[in-house]
Order: sequence, then structure tokens, then C-alpha cells
Amino acid sequence: MHIGQMPAGTHDVFVALGLAVAGLVFAAEVRRRGRGDERLWYLVAGVLVGGALFGRLGTWLQHLDPRQNATLAEQWAYGNRSILSGLAGAYLGVLVAKRLCGYRARSGDLFAPAIAAGMAVGRIGCLLTERPGTPTGAGWGVTVDGVPRHPSFAYEIAFHLLALAVLILARDRITQPDALFTGYLTGYAVFRFAVEFVRGNEVVAAGLTRPQLFLLACAPLLAWRLVILARRHRAARTQGVPV
Repeated sequence: MHIGQMPAGTHDVFVALGLAVAGLVFAAEVRRRGRGDERLWYLVAGVLVGGALFGRLGTWLQHLDPRQNATLAEQWAYGNRSILSGLAGAYLGVLVAKRLCGYRARSGDLFAPAIAAGMAVGRIGCLLTERPGTPTGAGWGVTVDGVPRHPSFAYEIAFHLLALAVLILARDRITQPDALFTGYLTGYAVFRFAVEFVRGNEVVAAGLTRPQLFLLACAPLLAWRLVILARRHRAARTQGVPV
């Protein structure tokens, strides 16, 4: 794929488009909610830096023996990229940015629609350039080397588009801070764990892939976030605050 006279990889083009779309959706949501604090853009910088670092380096430690892993320089230049570790890095990047700039308000619901929109666009690049999933007899399979396979990235695009629609419809009805963001993260974690079974990634332990093991490792943190959200919900109801 080419843009003008400059060659560009199809995957990278759609990743860039996804980031651009996410930025536009975020800006629109900030304006719609009347959140004019300029420090929000420090949070965006945290998302980009944290997401880039963890997305590129998050798959570095694949073997218990350090000698079997690539060097950090090799991983950065040639290693696999990971959406899941990128999301984790983006989340940590926001936390660091908040601490540095002194921003204390909750911001997850500002990011949720932007992430869903950006992921839907970015995954088009994966759909067009990466190997699809496991063999399937379904009529919608993508044939590669004569074998129909699950279009796993198409499933993910559909999930994020559906999530975006739900987030837009629910954003004025659910007023508890970060409820939309937490719901989106939970939904994506469950979906991604399930779709891994037809994704075709390497099974490494207990019949599970590395992304599934990563999700299991992160499950306690997500459960903790759900507990905190439930407590806030109960406290708000006790005080008679609409939620």
C-alpha cells in the first residue's frame, strides 16, 4: 500500500488512522462533556507513550531463561506487538501523567469511546495483513492456502463497533464515573479470552495462549476495579445520588 510517493505498510497505515480517529473521538467527548482542562492532553501523551512502550516491549519476556529472549533493542525493532500490553501500558501512562500534572478527576469515560473507535479502525490493518484464525467450516471463513479459517480480526472489529455503539447510547444514562470504561474493559477482556480459542495463536500452557495467560494475570486487577466501582455505586445510592 502506498500514500502518494511514500511507501507505507498497510498495517501501520491503519494503526495511524486508528490513533487519529481515537484522537478525534476523544476531543469530541471532551467538548461534549465540557471538560476543558488543558491537563487532559498530558493524559493523552501518557496514553501514547505508555501504549507505545508496553505495546512494543510487552512481549519481550516470553521465556523463563533470559538467554532465549531477544535483547530490548531487538524486541523494539523486530519483536511482536501486543494490543493487550499496549492497553496496559496506556492505562499506566495515564496514571503517571495524572500524578505528574496533578489531575485528580476521573477520566476513563472520556477515553472509552475513543479506544473502541481506534481499535475498530486499527484492527482493519490486522485483518488485511495478518494470518486469520483456526480452520472453520462456517461459510464466512477466510480461505488461506486452501483452508477456510475464522476471520478472528473481523470478529474483533465487530466487537469494538458494537461496544462503541453501546458506549454512545449509554453515556448519558450511566453517570457514575468510570462505569463505562470499566464495563468496556471487562467486556473486551472476556471477548478477547474467548476469541483466542479461534485466533490460532501458539498454545503455551494449560491449553491457553500467551494473551489468555496475560488476561488471567490481569484478572485480579480488573476484579478489584469492579469491586471499587460496586462500592461507589452502593455509596451513591445510600446518599441518594443518581447513578
